Amino acid sequence: MQLNSLSQPLATSHNVNHGRPVLPIKRVEIFSADEWEIFIEEWLDVKKSGYREVERMGGAGDLGRDIAAYVTDSKFPNYTWDCYQCKHYDKALSPSMVWKEFAKIIYYSFKKDYPVPSKYYFVAPKGCGTALSSLIKNADKLKGELRINWAAYCEDHITAKGKVTLDGDLLTYFEAFDFSIFEKIPTKNIIEEHKAHANHLTWFGGGLPPRTELTSDMVPTVIQSNESVYVSQLLGAYKSESTIDYAEISSLVDPYTNHFKRARLSFHFAEQLRNLYRDNLPAGTFEKFQEEIFDGVINTCETAHKNGFEKVKAVETQANNIAISSNPLKDVSVQKDKIGVCHQLCNDQRLKWV
Repeated sequence: MQLNSLSQPLATSHNVNHGRPVLPIKRVEIFSADEWEIFIEEWLDVKKSGYREVERMGGAGDLGRDIAAYVTDSKFPNYTWDCYQCKHYDKALSPSMVWKEFAKIIYYSFKKDYPVPSKYYFVAPKGCGTALSSLIKNADKLKGELRINWAAYCEDHITAKGKVTLDGDLLTYFEAFDFSIFEKIPTKNIIEEHKAHANHLTWFGGGLPPRTELTSDMVPTVIQSNESVYVSQLLGAYKSESTIDYAEISSLVDPYTNHFKRARLSFHFAEQLRNLYRDNLPAGTFEKFQEEIFDGVINTCETAHKNGFEKVKAVETQANNIAISSNPLKDVSVQKDKIGVCHQLCNDQRLKWV
C-alpha cells in the first residue's frame, strides 16, 4: 500500500490535547494589537544595551509614536531616540496603510513635540509589502510619493484639531526632512532575538532546554560562601543526635558523612535549577517553585522530632512526596531539586533543623 504524503499526523495524546504546534512566525499573526506592542517592547528590553530607556506609548495622544527607545536622556532637549511603529494587520503593510504615519512623525517633529528620531522602524507581523519596501529603500521616491498622497491620506488624519496642509513652513521642513531614517525589521529577526527574553516560552511554548549533567564529583570540594547557613544547621542537626560537636566537616562519620554529601549535591542541583532557567522564564518562577516546597514541608518541620537529624530526614522525605502541578519547572526538576530547595530554605532561615 502506498502511503499518502499528506497523511494525517499521528494521534498522540499531546496532539489530541494541544493540537499541532503553531510556528512562532504564525503565532504572532494572531496576537492582538496590544499584545504585539507588548511583545515588541519585550524584544527591545533584550536589545536595551543600546538604549537608555524604552517607553511604550501606543494609544490616543501618542503623536505617532508606538514605542520610543531613548539613546540619551529624554528629559533634555534634542535627545537621541529611535521610533518603533507597531502595525498589526492581517496583511503586509502597503503605502496607503501608513502614509499618515510618515506624516505624523514629520508634523510633530516640525511642531517640536519631539526631535526627529535617528531611526524610524516599521514592525509588523506580516512585514512590509513590495511597494512599501521599495519606497523605504528609496528616500527620494518616498518623499515624492508622500508629497503626492498627502492631501488624500494625511492632512485629515494627523490631528483631531483640524486639517494639516502641506504648505508654507511645513512644506519647507518637509523638503529638508531626512527620509532615510525610515526602515523595516523582518519579523523572523525579532522572534529570534526575543528568544533571549524570559517571557519567550510563555508566548510560544516549546519547552525548556535540557539540563546539563551534575554529579557529586562536580560539587566544589570547599564549602562555598552561599552554603554557610545550611551547612551550619546540618552540623547542628548531626550533633543533636550523636552529641558529638562536629566542628569540621572532615570529622563527620557515617551516617552523617553520606547524608552530608547527598545534601550538598541536592543543594547544588537546586542552585542549578535556579540559575539555568532564570533567563527562560518570567521573574519569580523559581521562587514560586520554592514556595510550593515550603508549603508542603512546613508542617513536618514544625512537628516535634526526637532530634534535628530526624527532622531533616522527615522534611526531605516529605519534600520528595510533593507533586508540583503547575509550575513550568516541574518538567525539568528531579527529586534532588526538591530536597535541595529544603536546604535553600534553610539557608534563607525559613526552615531550621535545630
